[in-house]
Amino acid sequence: MLNRRHIRVKVLQVIYAMHLSGSEDLEKEEKFLFSSMESIQDLYLIVISALIEIRKKEELFLERASKKHLATPQDLKPNRKFSGNKVLQFLEDNNSISIALEKRKINNWNQNDDLILILLEDIKKSALYEAYLANPDQSFEGDRKFVVEMFTELIAANDKLYDYLEDYKLTWVDDIPLVNTFLLKQLKHIEEDNEQSFNVLPLYKDLEDKDFGRDLFRKTVLNESELAKEYIDRTPNWDPDRISEVDTIMLKMAICEFLRFPSIPIKVTINEYLEIAKEYATPKSSIFINGVLDNLVKDLQKTNKLNKTGRGLM
Repeated sequence: MLNRRHIRVKVLQVIYAMHLSGSEDLEKEEKFLFSSMESIQDLYLIVISALIEIRKKEELFLERASKKHLATPQDLKPNRKFSGNKVLQFLEDNNSISIALEKRKINNWNQNDDLILILLEDIKKSALYEAYLANPDQSFEGDRKFVVEMFTELIAANDKLYDYLEDYKLTWVDDIPLVNTFLLKQLKHIEEDNEQSFNVLPLYKDLEDKDFGRDLFRKTVLNESELAKEYIDRTPNWDPDRISEVDTIMLKMAICEFLRFPSIPIKVTINEYLEIAKEYATPKSSIFINGVLDNLVKDLQKTNKLNKTGRGLM
């Protein structure tokens, strides 16, 4: 689930927090880094479980309505298309999801079912829901199309859900879009009668990505002074005191990748930090960082200080 850009962002955030707090406890901060990344799995499972709980709440509502003393004909014979949505039921019955929810002890909606009720109410008030109930199509494909649109328009975009997740864990602010994007891709590819078409995503693609996060953090923090020397003389038109803290950290991280990660191509490193700068730094940061890194690469190549292995890595 975590891609390398998001890992770089997490490392950037932790180093920035260290600078602000003056912390020099590498072990403590590294532990926080991994805790922040590992909690993304919980965020992912909480959002999945919200989909499951919404269907359950609708089923419970219909059952209670049918048992009212003065039940209406509609209460006695309601439209159960939503509560019987095949894709939502697929998620509820999926072993991969059930095991992960139990393993990670995800039970947020037991204590916060009021938010599930709010989400359900918003769904039932929508034109999307009305059109879905009125559509005679009973196919799995039709149910999947509705769930994808419901998730995109009414759940992922819901401010109350976003606020709840942000309040629950502040580090999730930057993780919510990532999780929603991956979950949406999965929802689009669920297949009827194929439980393997949806498996809970692992946090890391492989152990190499996990090691990358740890190594980038350690090698940047332990060599900050040395890394700073590589760019400080290459910014004559920039007052060092006016270069933002975030920009200097990104430069150090990028230079660290140039010098201490031989398998990462130069262009990949530059492109990654330019994209991160666009989102997390000042409007001029990407121009500044691109100029510094471009000149630095030329100098490092001239002095043979770049040690990149493999084809196409320069």
